[in-house]
Amino acid sequence: MQPMVRVFGAALASSALILGSSSLAFAAPEGQPEYKVGAIDWKPCAEVPTIDCGFLELPIDYAKPNGEKFQLAVSRRKANDQSKRIGAMVINPGGPGGSGVDFSFGADRYFSKDIVDKFDVIGFDPRGVARSQPIKCSAEVLQRQPSDYPTTKAEFDKLVEFNKELRADCRKVSGAIFDHASTRDVANDIDSIRRALGEKKINYYGVSYGTIMGQHYAEQYGRNIRAMIIDSNMDHSLGTWRFLETEARGAEDTFNEWVKWSDRTPSSPFYGKDLRKIWKDLLAKADRGEVKDPQGNVITGQRLGAFVVSMGYGPAWKPFADFIATLVQGTPASVTAFAAGETFENPFAGIFCNDYNLRVSSWGEYQALYAMENRVAPNTRGSSLGHGAMMGCVGFPKATNPQRPLNIKHAPKILMTNAKHDPATVYEWAVNAHRQSRDTTVFVTYEGWGHGVYDRSECTLKINDEYMVSLKLPRSGTSCAAVEPPAEASILSAKPKIAGPF
Repeated sequence: MQPMVRVFGAALASSALILGSSSLAFAAPEGQPEYKVGAIDWKPCAEVPTIDCGFLELPIDYAKPNGEKFQLAVSRRKANDQSKRIGAMVINPGGPGGSGVDFSFGADRYFSKDIVDKFDVIGFDPRGVARSQPIKCSAEVLQRQPSDYPTTKAEFDKLVEFNKELRADCRKVSGAIFDHASTRDVANDIDSIRRALGEKKINYYGVSYGTIMGQHYAEQYGRNIRAMIIDSNMDHSLGTWRFLETEARGAEDTFNEWVKWSDRTPSSPFYGKDLRKIWKDLLAKADRGEVKDPQGNVITGQRLGAFVVSMGYGPAWKPFADFIATLVQGTPASVTAFAAGETFENPFAGIFCNDYNLRVSSWGEYQALYAMENRVAPNTRGSSLGHGAMMGCVGFPKATNPQRPLNIKHAPKILMTNAKHDPATVYEWAVNAHRQSRDTTVFVTYEGWGHGVYDRSECTLKINDEYMVSLKLPRSGTSCAAVEPPAEASILSAKPKIAGPF
């Protein structure tokens, strides 16, 4: 799963600063040499001058604090009401590869007034991402990527060889950061941010892939947390089969919820019609190579499934239904293309493939896994996210930060939230992550749809804000009722977006 465009039509589109010279010595992570954290020389951000930006010089390898360094990009949106300031809240929008600095630029449109009034919102670009020495790969190599859906052993072997070539290219272009971009490394960076800010304890809000960062931070630095919200959770304990199976179930659930919406919504172009049969016929046409975009490119059944998963993020039920109607009629809307350049930022390989040891060892194993995906999710051909994640790591060496059960011992109570119908971080993941950490996490379910829970309803917003501001938590197992999204709503809005795919 290399850089991806997960869109349908126009409706889906899933400052030079210097480091201060002063530095402070702190105890290093357990078992590692001591290192120093420099002060951040804040300057107005070029993009949003009312927000501060800076860089924090940190070791690429914390085990070698005197070795090669990199510049971690950090931003600070000061609390609007300094007289009521509670502390610093570090944020991350997911990815892997999402920019927390960019996320902070729109914090006042994402978080409630109560939050931005009382917290310094601290964004950061994780190592290997955006402004923080981004992992890059040669465009010439990326553009030769074979299909993630091989149909023969020769095609599978070709993908394995391509991934090996791509990994070598990314390491060569990006340098040592490529080998030290796992989320466990990022957890050390988050605590370095805390130290540089001079905060005894920090608050944290992470959504999607940002939940792994929160989970790792709670494991390693639980005593340094005042409050933590992990929204739309990854499960960092799943092996290859379970990872793929749960993702496939989430994709099929998204399809089923779309059909239910169409059956109850008069504005759907398929209202009163047998949408399941229409979709089945469309998949059959796609399998015969008869479904094409305006450029004449074939839209495969797997690609239709990917569109379903993308639609579910909003969810953008009506725009998706309108798009599918054009395909059924043979007049498809245009699909956004992937732009070219000399190099592409491509953090996935250096982050996800070091966090998840999803390795397919043979063509036979792949065939068994893909057959299972199709059994579990026949209408979406599995999950494009789960499948792409697995195939993006085929041929790689073992992960440096492989899956394991959560083991949080010294943290305060953490708020964990998830939507019942999330196409990306599926509900099963949150249930399992909570099961592993039930002594330290309080789990709240949003009974509705989409990726990201924070302000899905008055109920979810109240629970999140009361906890972050006052440390008031509901009973674990609390649910918030689903709120029907507007039928005409588009995924495009002025609100900052959660980074994807996770």
